[in-house]
Formats: sequence, structure tokens, C-alpha cells
Amino acid sequence: MQIISTLLNNLNYGTIFLLMLMESTVLPVPSELVVAPAAYHAAAGHSNICLVILFATLGADCGATINYLGGYYLGRPIIYRLANSRWGKMCLLNQEKLEKSENYFNRHGAVATITGRLLIGIRHLISIPAGLAKMNYWRFLLYTTIGAGTWNLILAALGWYLHTIAPEDKMKENIILYGDYLKYGLIALVALVALAFYGRHLWKKKSRKND
Repeated sequence: MQIISTLLNNLNYGTIFLLMLMESTVLPVPSELVVAPAAYHAAAGHSNICLVILFATLGADCGATINYLGGYYLGRPIIYRLANSRWGKMCLLNQEKLEKSENYFNRHGAVATITGRLLIGIRHLISIPAGLAKMNYWRFLLYTTIGAGTWNLILAALGWYLHTIAPEDKMKENIILYGDYLKYGLIALVALVALAFYGRHLWKKKSRKND
């Protein structure tokens, strides 16, 4: 945790990539505390916002790949045993969370790797069921990039906007605003996920008519 704290206090493209890689595995690193502050600093002119999103998404892809490979090669018994181990508990992982992620994947299929990346609680675990199901890796990577990129874009927009209302010299005084606008961002996220499911429903309905 001290290492993570040090990385969060020294955000650059490399640390953004590393932290988002950790966040997409099973390590407790909230992406909200990485991408949004990095975008805030980008708005202040310390970095490039496009590169912030790019490196955050690349890190998420690499972390998700680690989870995918774990599910693909280790299999369900070993994965669940690890989740219930002392190490799993240290990473805030347990069988219930894994089952929730796997059930979500089983209900929604491959598209869950997109929508699942937008849901708090299972977003960093949705890659494991994809590996367990032996989903095609390149398809998995494409869907993960879309989902992770969308999430990072939302967080980056939030961090950028926060800088317009709480400049650096007043950041400490207005830190509470971050929590408020994060809430608004999550509301927008829920709406986005709902639209994704509605679009999928319309697509299936159209396919049935064509059949």
C-alpha cells in the first residue's frame, strides 16, 4: 500500500500505466484515484490528456490480460481456491465476488467484457470469467479496450472539469467536489450501460425478425 501511495503521489504516464495494470488485476487500486487526478493535472498543463487516457487504457488491457490468462490456464478450482485464500482476502477478493462476475458473464455473454468494465464491483474481475470460458483473446482484448477506454474517458472528463471549478491553488479546499462530481459521473455511466443493453436488445430483436 505504501508503494501504491507513492505512485499516486507521483502520477506520470508510467505510473498511470502501472497503477491501472494493478487496478485491472485483483489489487485494490481504485481507478477513480488514478485517472481523474491525472486528468486534473493534464488540465493544468502538466501532461497530455490524450496520453493519460491512452496509458490508462493500455494498463487496463495488460491487467485484464493477466486475469484472463489466469482464468484460461488455471481453471475454476484453482481460481476459487486463490480467492478464498489469505492472499485473496488481502486483495479484497472472495468467492462471492467471483461468482457475481461469472454469473454476469454467463448471462450476457462476450459483450459482458464491455459492459462489465463499466460496473463497479465486477469491472476488474470480469476478465476472469472470460478466461474460464476460453473466449477468443483478440475479441476479448477488443471488447476490454472499448469498455476500459470508455470508463477512462468518463473519469478523465470528470478530472478535467474539476480543474475548471477547482484550480490547483484551491484544490485542497475543494476536494469534496471530487466526490460530488464522481457521483454525477457514475449516474451518467449507469445511463450509458442501460443504453448499451437496450441497443443489444434491439439488435437481437432485429436478428430474430430476419430469421
